[in-house]
Amino acid sequence: MRLAFIGLGVMGYPMAGHLQRAGHEVCVYNRTGAKARDWVAEYGGHCADSPADAAAGAEICFLCVGNDDDVRSVVMGESGALAAMQPGAIIVDHTTASADLARELALNAEESALGFLDAPVSGGQAGAQNGALTVMVGGQREHFARVEPVMEAYARCVRLLGPAGSGQLAKMVNQICIAGIVQGLAEALEFSEQTGLDSAAVVEVISQGAAQSWQMDNRYQTMLAGEYEHGFAVDWMRKDLDMVLAEADRLGLELPVTELVDGYYGEVQAMGGGRWDTSSLFARMRAVSKPSSAQE
Repeated sequence: MRLAFIGLGVMGYPMAGHLQRAGHEVCVYNRTGAKARDWVAEYGGHCADSPADAAAGAEICFLCVGNDDDVRSVVMGESGALAAMQPGAIIVDHTTASADLARELALNAEESALGFLDAPVSGGQAGAQNGALTVMVGGQREHFARVEPVMEAYARCVRLLGPAGSGQLAKMVNQICIAGIVQGLAEALEFSEQTGLDSAAVVEVISQGAAQSWQMDNRYQTMLAGEYEHGFAVDWMRKDLDMVLAEADRLGLELPVTELVDGYYGEVQAMGGGRWDTSSLFARMRAVSKPSSAQE
């Protein structure tokens, strides 16, 4: 298929590469043109000077940018993808953005006889590179049926969860779970350290039981080593949790754990860790904890 991919960050760059290697004809656009040219040098395909140029003639236009404003900037306006796409084409937004934006873009796409799917992903940079992402999708079933086999180039699980906005709401559920799990893991590791246990050995044991999680399997070693220059940045997690808490407020829901962890991530930012991985909650734990008698 003829495809466009807009946004070549740590996620979009390998995702677009999987599409090209799967045999599709991919044209990419990135705000920093040098990265788009690097992508073409690595994978083939083509690059464009604007979102509209990339999307012109594309059967599906994928987006993977930063936030609501970034999505609007590449979709709307004379140089945006929407104006250049032919009736019957589909826009797929992999950005973690608001459910309201997804509903807005679905209406705009429908007015132009286009399809729209909000399709945020989970699995991080490693999942994107390995083609093993989870994709949570909102939109119409007929559009999903056309796009699902294409997305399988970089995903191990793709699921339609409801109308436009449902994918973004599902990603909020995902982020609520991650926030609580990472804080629990940080507290557990700090407790283990303070009691004088061999924390690595403890995790190797408990990860075989009910305490096991992706975060435990993939982050405990770097947490204990104090290494956070990788993974999903705290700044982005706070952006996501801001949307979660705004949606919860609209629904009249209390999310006390999520609100607490969001505040802790604010403290990590104040420590200079805005670009650290979300597992850096352990750095905050170490900063606020006092040495125990076991350590002394």
